Amino acid sequence: MIAAELFACAGLIAGAFLLLGLSPVEFADGLFAFLLNRPRNIRDEINETTKRKKPSFLRRTVEETWEILRMTGRSERFSIVCAASLLFFALGACAAILMENVFLVPVLAAGLAFLPFLYIRLTAEHFKKAVAAELETALSIVTTAYLRSEDLLTSVEENLPYLNPPVQTVFAEFSTRMRFIDPDVDAAIGEMKPKIQNEVFGEWCDAVAACQFDRSLKSTLTPIVSKLSDIRVVNAELDYLVFEPRKAFIVMALLVIGNLPLMYFLNRDWFHVLMHSVAGQLVLAACAAAIFICGAFVMKLTRPIRYRR
Repeated sequence: MIAAELFACAGLIAGAFLLLGLSPVEFADGLFAFLLNRPRNIRDEINETTKRKKPSFLRRTVEETWEILRMTGRSERFSIVCAASLLFFALGACAAILMENVFLVPVLAAGLAFLPFLYIRLTAEHFKKAVAAELETALSIVTTAYLRSEDLLTSVEENLPYLNPPVQTVFAEFSTRMRFIDPDVDAAIGEMKPKIQNEVFGEWCDAVAACQFDRSLKSTLTPIVSKLSDIRVVNAELDYLVFEPRKAFIVMALLVIGNLPLMYFLNRDWFHVLMHSVAGQLVLAACAAAIFICGAFVMKLTRPIRYRR
């Protein structure tokens, strides 16, 4: 009966979308825009601007996802991520309703809704690691050429064929700006600096800008570039140690979830108590909440090491 009601509800929602001529992606865009840009009072705006009050977890997660997609050149996929979040929200709520567990509905719905955003954050770490590896090569050869020629534009242009995106794109834009728009090296370096979100790259840009006024500061460039090598070596040594907590969490989560079908075959009475009594439903909701919360903390605490100034 519950399954039939859920199918009827899904049909009503699909019919409403068809009658209104609204696609799920457009609906997701409008909903998340409303959640992120809801009216606030002046006090909240001042507190967020002055960092006295952190934005809500939902707002921070969505904004970080948008920033990650923009940095990786995939900003057009933000609407798809929002639509996937709403789909997972609905699937989680439906699964809990089919299990006839009222306490599990908000836990599964909210937990699954955050999965697409957490996945984007996880892939962003791999992207940042790839960018850092490419930066290590790019900054090394550009710095070597600059130490020889003392001309940043020439050093960049003669090494462009040996670079790979996205670092190549940034240096190519720097070269184009210097050649055809404005030959101001200081302004070009300042414009190039925020295009790659990497602390070592920002420090290198500051050092190169300082070298335009004092050539004796060239000796500071090589130690800055060597920081990328040090970070890569440390991350390589810690990869196994970082992976161990993730593996332990996955194993424990699978054991907790696997206990449900195992209990069904071993002791039906215990299974029915767990699934249909109030205490059992509360235990299931608490276990699901613990899995989602611990998963978010595991991802946060096992990120690769990054250099911070």
